[in-house]
Amino acid sequence: MASPFIEKQGTLVSEQPGALESARTGGSVWSLWLEKDQAVAVCFALTACVVHFLFNGGYGYFRDELYYAACGQHLAWGYVDQAPLVAVVARLSRMLFGDSLRSLRFFPALSSGAKILLTGWIVRELGGRRYAQVLAGTAMLLCPIYLTMDNFLSMNAFEPVLWMLCVAIALRIIRTGQQHLWLLFGLVAGIGILNKHSTLLFGFGFFLALVATRQRRLLQNVWIWAGALIAVALFLPNMLWEIHNHWPTPEILRNVDQYKNAHVSWLGFIGQQALLIHPLATPICLAGLWYFLWSHQGREFRFLGWTYLFLLLQLLIFRGRIYYLAPAYPMLFAAGAVAIESWIETRMRAPLAYPESQGGTRRDRTGPQSANWNWMKTAILAPLVVGGLVAAPLAIPILPLETAVAYANFWDVNRVRVEIQPSGKLPQFFADMMGWQQQVDVVAGVFQSLPADDQPKAAILTRNYGQAGAIEYFGPSYGLPRPISGHNNYYLWGPQQYTGEVVITVGIPMEKLQPLFQHIELAATIRNDYAIPEENNLPIYICRDPKMTLQKAWPSLKFYG
Repeated sequence: MASPFIEKQGTLVSEQPGALESARTGGSVWSLWLEKDQAVAVCFALTACVVHFLFNGGYGYFRDELYYAACGQHLAWGYVDQAPLVAVVARLSRMLFGDSLRSLRFFPALSSGAKILLTGWIVRELGGRRYAQVLAGTAMLLCPIYLTMDNFLSMNAFEPVLWMLCVAIALRIIRTGQQHLWLLFGLVAGIGILNKHSTLLFGFGFFLALVATRQRRLLQNVWIWAGALIAVALFLPNMLWEIHNHWPTPEILRNVDQYKNAHVSWLGFIGQQALLIHPLATPICLAGLWYFLWSHQGREFRFLGWTYLFLLLQLLIFRGRIYYLAPAYPMLFAAGAVAIESWIETRMRAPLAYPESQGGTRRDRTGPQSANWNWMKTAILAPLVVGGLVAAPLAIPILPLETAVAYANFWDVNRVRVEIQPSGKLPQFFADMMGWQQQVDVVAGVFQSLPADDQPKAAILTRNYGQAGAIEYFGPSYGLPRPISGHNNYYLWGPQQYTGEVVITVGIPMEKLQPLFQHIELAATIRNDYAIPEENNLPIYICRDPKMTLQKAWPSLKFYG
């Protein structure tokens, strides 16, 4: 019979749960925690956050970040081209951390860790263990689309977090039967809609998937419909805003589809998904889809495979941008990692039969088989890590500008585009970070050159929200007035108090100004070869003698796109 005490260096140690193992290994609580499977996801999540905190100050402000910051100064239940939550995040970031570039990108950096934690949670819900956590964590950490999305402020950084939180809650409900958790599901889904309207597509795909699988029985429970009501209630103020403003979001979606988006074939859309998640990580997602749709182990979770397929079908029909499917991939990474782990361990446990010619008797041996298959874990991880590191400079601003140009050209990155406009030297994502501070410098010089009597009545009218957002963000330090624009939500904010007696225009062609003003003078030209072409060689005009007031001309300046 084993003694309840162990003797170690003359000391009697009472055996407590976990104490014997700790004494044997000499391990601390910290080292014991690291041995747990959950610690893997936490370590990967912390690494992701550190990576973004290190590199999210590179290059400059992204066009949309400046616009979101402007929206944060005009909080509302809706905006022409986005749901309201990102403006709240921008406002909160500036209130807490100031106006620096890194302050705007603080919460997106945190979202990178949240995605990995949720992926690890899904792995655990599916029964995955340590290697599945490592594989899924590696795929998520180095996934190009998430490296990109989490490195600047946008609703795209938070969308996967909210979608996957819904998925994790649904898995917990199925595993535990705690139906009241549908209320939490509805709360998260409602916040997801307020973050980005494409969550409606996720919700519809999720519903169709339940109908199409054995989990349709869940629809008979009152809790799931109560959760749906919570989601609708959260979305209602935004929908009322849309109605009040004559449905601007559907209007802009039509315009963007017609005039801005680069359309690809259905096969092209599907093929380019591999570039977003990395070609070497694609087999993991395919394994995840197989796990959900066909494996015996994943039969209770078939609805998640169908959710992905219904999402894909909706985006193909509505001609969505290729990255609109990105929030769905963490669950495929998780399921694929579980499937691969199970596949390897099944072969490691499989008995190996030796013929009589090799051993004298025919019997099963498992040791050599384990040694033969354990190498597969490293063989899968190693190229994934190398490939992710190769792709990282195309996703986050690591390299100097000239090196980034050469690197992007080497990989022919501009071949994959989401918009029809040319991107110039840099990939479009990086090019849209170039030149905004410079634009404000030039505009400030023109404004300060005006006679002192003209400055108080001078309006600054820009062609697009990026230019207006930059002036609104950087302009106060130069004493510039708040800009106006007919682009997207700036149109709804109107011409303010300006009559148009003196107007400085940014980027607006002469032919669009001639119907509005008698006297138009070229004051400066903004040049930046790294910016996208439409932000290079920008004319700045000083316009006087208006043919009509700005209030009367305002409808002609409207552009949703």
